Amino acid sequence: MTERRVALVTGAGRGIGRGIALALGERGWAIVVNYRANQDAAESVVRAVREAGGEAAAVQADIALADERHRLVEQVFAQNRRLDLLVNNAGMAPRRRVDLLQTDEASYDEVMATNLKGPFFLTQAVARRMIALLEAGVYAQKPLIVNIGSISAYTSSTNRAEYCLSKAGLAMMTRLFADALAPHGILVYEVRPGIVATDMTGAVAEKYTRLIQDGLTPIRRWGQPEDVGRAVVALAEGWFPFSTGEVINVDGGFHLRRL
Repeated sequence: MTERRVALVTGAGRGIGRGIALALGERGWAIVVNYRANQDAAESVVRAVREAGGEAAAVQADIALADERHRLVEQVFAQNRRLDLLVNNAGMAPRRRVDLLQTDEASYDEVMATNLKGPFFLTQAVARRMIALLEAGVYAQKPLIVNIGSISAYTSSTNRAEYCLSKAGLAMMTRLFADALAPHGILVYEVRPGIVATDMTGAVAEKYTRLIQDGLTPIRRWGQPEDVGRAVVALAEGWFPFSTGEVINVDGGFHLRRL
């Protein structure tokens, strides 16, 4: 890819990740479209980003696995010589929604590895590279990191406890890296979506539609992946230079917790 600013978006083959990749592509970014399994979907995003005016390449890697995280980081920096933006978007819900008292360790470990352990160690590896490149004077604009969280960080869903725990952990991860990386000029943010129309919410679409219509959120519509994409673009374009560790809610006002 060229000397455009480069973004790695994990889990970019569908849903929110796709929306983020396209929004950045429209701004002329070069996107590394990371995906775990669905190559056809990832290649579709690559084509869409190019049509939108950006550049893109797909890279397969399961961020839950240490060897694949390492390969992803090596490939990104070898091909682009830099990374201006890491978007930790890849995530998964439990394969089965079960009551908290029935949650098993296999499901817990799988969700936590993908949603928290993977992003933590990927961010650690990328941040080290970013710091080294900053010291070498590579960047004209400081790089940054954006984590895609969830209202599940503070909203109890007892039939997917491992997901809620992973997103609560990601919220603290944002604060930790924001604190550690601020002296280097690397800003870290969390974008926190609410109810967004994706594959993950498809199974409960009827329930959520009814709740939204009944006033669960002040803005009475489903969120869309492009809503999250716009928030990431605002951060990526440097519109919040005196903020770090900040949470940007993209949730239709759900966080207001009205009476």
